[in-house]
Amino acid sequence: MKIGDIFVVGAESGKVIGASSIDDLFVDVPEAARLDGPIRDLPNHASEMAVERHMTALSRQNMTAGDGPFFLGCGAYKHHVPASVDHLIQRGEFLTAYTPYQPEIAQGTLQMLFEFQTQVARLLGTDVANASMYDGSTACWEAIGMARRITKRGKAILSSGLHPHYVSVAKTMAKYTGDVLDTAAPTLEAGTDLDRLIATIDDETSCVVVQYPDILGRTADLRPLADAAHAKKALLIAVVTEPVALGAIRSPGEMDADIVVGEGQSLGVGLQFGGPYVGLMGCKDKYIRQMPGRFCGQTVDADGRRGFVLTLSTREQHIRREKATSNICTNSGLCALAFSVHMTLLGEAGLRRLAEVNHAGAVAAADRLAQVPGVRLVNDSFFNEFTLDLGQEARPIVRALADKGILAGVSLGRLYPGEDALANGLVVAVTETTTPEDVDALATALGEVLA
Repeated sequence: MKIGDIFVVGAESGKVIGASSIDDLFVDVPEAARLDGPIRDLPNHASEMAVERHMTALSRQNMTAGDGPFFLGCGAYKHHVPASVDHLIQRGEFLTAYTPYQPEIAQGTLQMLFEFQTQVARLLGTDVANASMYDGSTACWEAIGMARRITKRGKAILSSGLHPHYVSVAKTMAKYTGDVLDTAAPTLEAGTDLDRLIATIDDETSCVVVQYPDILGRTADLRPLADAAHAKKALLIAVVTEPVALGAIRSPGEMDADIVVGEGQSLGVGLQFGGPYVGLMGCKDKYIRQMPGRFCGQTVDADGRRGFVLTLSTREQHIRREKATSNICTNSGLCALAFSVHMTLLGEAGLRRLAEVNHAGAVAAADRLAQVPGVRLVNDSFFNEFTLDLGQEARPIVRALADKGILAGVSLGRLYPGEDALANGLVVAVTETTTPEDVDALATALGEVLA
């Protein structure tokens, strides 16, 4: 059989899926990223022990989050995860990321997801929350799709402060749904773009999407934006990439956001080279039937004993595809469990204290770094993440600091290639794992590199 034969559907050779060769299946991958042959300088075979030794040597070239002062953030944060979290999630009763197909038999899993929903709803300030999404970026897109179903409109206005990776995911999906996305890049200013968003809302708008705190770490009162959106019968979607912030600042639900989504990695889930993570989603009660994924509920059995059920499941595996709200096929169950265990260990008082420590450390770091000659603090409000204007391109500065053993932050030039107005920006994150010595090391090294 030739490779081309795999494209034949059925017995008739003329019925194909529309691809003349296997290369046609990869046309969306940029040509520069495609291989034109075997990987060069890689042996055709090696022993398992040789491969293990080689890969270990390669891994030692990495600088991990625990190897030195660490200030990276922008949607993935280094927090202390108690050892008990990892211990509990590895118990045999829990150690699966998959979803139960006979859910009512898996009472422990359902109870955990029920508690997870309760915690997320209280954290986001929403009436209800679902039983986990993939991650923050895809949850953001699911919210936009949800707004389209509710409003019967197809125009979404995205804040310039929304994480560019979230914007990229939304653009990718919108190509297939026809949604129109109104986007913009941020500016190195203290203020957010809420006034622009309010002025842009019209009768065709399905939703306004705003990150809180935003990609530069800025915070703002969302109530005027919610009022403006609702006046045009549009929805307000708030995106939270740092859930620890909600231990200190008002939740989006309290400011009348209709749908709140976010990334739950900060609680219970390590950085893990970018995943797997866990998406969060909550909304007002009246929109629950348009939520994607699953919703676990509490009930009693025939004998009056407390039990848990899969109350709502609108994903395509459980109902007819044309009726599904989403094609989510599994969930981030293990990461959701880690989130829930960490939240339970903290409790409300512990989360608020953790948030206070994060904010205090960030304030001290911002004050210290703003004293470095040539550095300007962009923010006048922030939680544990803020933006510095270095007065020159940030990317080579970040590389030079990495050579000194300091992971200084995320350069905006990396997030927004081609946006020259943002090239000097550096986003710095400070958590409870950051010590005063780390901040002093960054300030000293930054001064040396900028000199």
